[in-house]
Amino acid sequence: MDYGGGGYSTTSYGAQGGMGGGGFIGGSQGGSQPNASRNPLSKDTLRPCTIKQVLDASQPHPDADFKIDDIEVQQLTFVGQIRNISTQTTNITYKLDDGTGTVEVKQWIDAEATTSLGVGDNKPPPQLVEGGWARVWGRLKAFNNRRHVGAHVIRPVADKMEITYHLLEATYVHLYFTRGPLVPGGAKGDGAGGADGPMDGQYGDSTGGAARQMGNVSANARRVLQCLKELPQSNEGLHVQNIAAHIRMPVTEVIKAGDELLEQSMIFTTVDDHTWAMLEF
Repeated sequence: MDYGGGGYSTTSYGAQGGMGGGGFIGGSQGGSQPNASRNPLSKDTLRPCTIKQVLDASQPHPDADFKIDDIEVQQLTFVGQIRNISTQTTNITYKLDDGTGTVEVKQWIDAEATTSLGVGDNKPPPQLVEGGWARVWGRLKAFNNRRHVGAHVIRPVADKMEITYHLLEATYVHLYFTRGPLVPGGAKGDGAGGADGPMDGQYGDSTGGAARQMGNVSANARRVLQCLKELPQSNEGLHVQNIAAHIRMPVTEVIKAGDELLEQSMIFTTVDDHTWAMLEF
């Protein structure tokens, strides 16, 4: 993937649309930039995101486009575990959960197309089953104050690494729009080498650097972050109980500190809400 030069683009896991394009123009991501809200074509690019970002997207008025990180979005993609499948005459509704939230995904049934494929009985493709993971491409919609995603394409996730890849890509794009592009070569700013050196100097001056971000969290949050950084762990990270025992801090205080770090996008949840891993920038 190439994130240099003022735009971002991806080539792995078919994130440009997949399934033969899924109705998206190949390479459409490449034009997205921090000032994309002033570009009338930018909202038609494909935005990787988490379900929480979908649920938190802003909409100034009912006829306006949704915005994520103050950037207009229409086409989006995300992955999630299928919690429920409901089949109806005109559509199939999937409830997806990616660990950050749950959302309904509706795929409308084309009677002629499904009949020609031999699945005219209005059942989901056999690969899409409850408990399995799926990737969705579609549009965010709202009806009666309830949000759902109208899917252009939904397919099963065959490689579990796609889940990790997508979450990292969504994190990068969020940071790109909120803090600016990465400094070439990872050049450090004036504050490099300080107490927050390992997280400093990764983003442009317009963001104030990660050191300023660390200044916005409490001493307890710093201790939790240091524990996550130094304590040996699996890919699933550390549970709250392990962190509390290691740094000798009450579990309730560890949870409060973790909430601070989650809000600052310094850590993320893994297998459950109380198991965390540190984001590596």
